[in-house]
This record gives sequence, C-alpha cells and structure tokens, in this order.
Amino acid sequence: MLKLHGFSVSNYYNMVKLALLEKGLPFEEVAFYGGQAPQALAVSPRGKVPVLETEHGFLSETSVILDYIEQTQGGKALLPADPFGQAKVRELLKEIELYIELPARTCYAESFFGMSVEPLVKEKARADLLAGFATLKRNGRFAPYVAGEQLTLADLMFCFSVDLAYAVGKKVLNIDFLADFPQAKALLQLMGENPHMARIVAEKEAAMPAFMEMIRSGKR
Repeated sequence: MLKLHGFSVSNYYNMVKLALLEKGLPFEEVAFYGGQAPQALAVSPRGKVPVLETEHGFLSETSVILDYIEQTQGGKALLPADPFGQAKVRELLKEIELYIELPARTCYAESFFGMSVEPLVKEKARADLLAGFATLKRNGRFAPYVAGEQLTLADLMFCFSVDLAYAVGKKVLNIDFLADFPQAKALLQLMGENPHMARIVAEKEAAMPAFMEMIRSGKR
C-alpha cells in the first residue's frame, strides 16, 4: 500500500492526498514534518513534505509524486488522454506553482503565523502575484476546471495555492486578486463542494492548533 508522509496543514501534502482520494486509491498517512535531521533526510533528500513511500522506495517533490501516481495507479484519470493535453495540464500546474504559490509563500509568515515580512519582500510578492494571476487568466480555460471540462492535476495545485494567495492578498498586500477573476472564484467554490476536499479541509482545521503550538514552541 502507498504511504503518504507529511502533515494535514501542508498544502502540498493535501494536493497529493486529494489525488489519492479522487482516484479511489488505498493509502496510509504517516506523520512527517520534514527538516534537516538525518532521519528526515533519509526519507526526503531536501527534508521537504510530502513524501510518497512506494514498494520501490521514497519519492519527494509534489509534481513528481503526482505524475508517478498517475502513471502507475488505476482509478480516475487526472490527465487527459492525449500528449498535448497532458503537457498543457503540466504547464498550467507549473505556472500556478511558480508564479502564484511560491510568491505568495514569501508572505505566509505574516499572513498566517503572526510574524512580519519586510516591505521589499511584500512589494515583490505583490508584483509577482499580479503577473501570476494575469498568466493564469490568459492560459486557464475554466470550463469549469483549469484545463477544461475534466478535473486534472492542475486543479490540485490551483485549489491549494490560489486560496492561500488570495488570503495573502487580503491580509498583507491590501489587494483582492480575485476581484476581476470570477472564473477562479467559481472554481474555488466548485472545489469546495467536493466531498474529498471537505474531508481534507476538516482534517486540516483539526490539526491546526497542534501545528501552531509546534510553530510557537520552535519545534518546527
């Protein structure tokens, strides 16, 4: 059985978890917070979350894990059948990660953990996120999913990145990144109605108090 190592507050962990649930695959969740201790690096070379444990060994990096699951496991397809369609999904996934998720992450400390972020960092995040959302508007189809009519891997990155970037905009950058992007708002609402998403969100909320205490105590 596949084992998913990580923790329920991690958005990257939840991307993989949603893929496994959508495909109807059995899997075991293993609590893992990453880090630079030797035992963590033995599982994840960079000490990152998530990690997928397979019969052949461990895999890290979310996009790699998602591709591996799609290539090796049965269940619901999360990529189109044709090579060009698959490439477009991967293109959208990478654009969302590079130009929305990662810039927003630079402000997570102030948005979610009560810390402060330097003004220059916030200025760069604002500019990068405006460009990132413009890219998504140009390239996303939203019919109703990011790449078209089918739920794909791009939607997993979308729903666990755009929501956090939106929160960063409202809490830290004084901007509503979705004000003129109704298609994205509609897709977030649609994904929120997904029963697997509801389960993931509930488990994230349940795990949040212990995670915040871990952050405050400096254990992570």
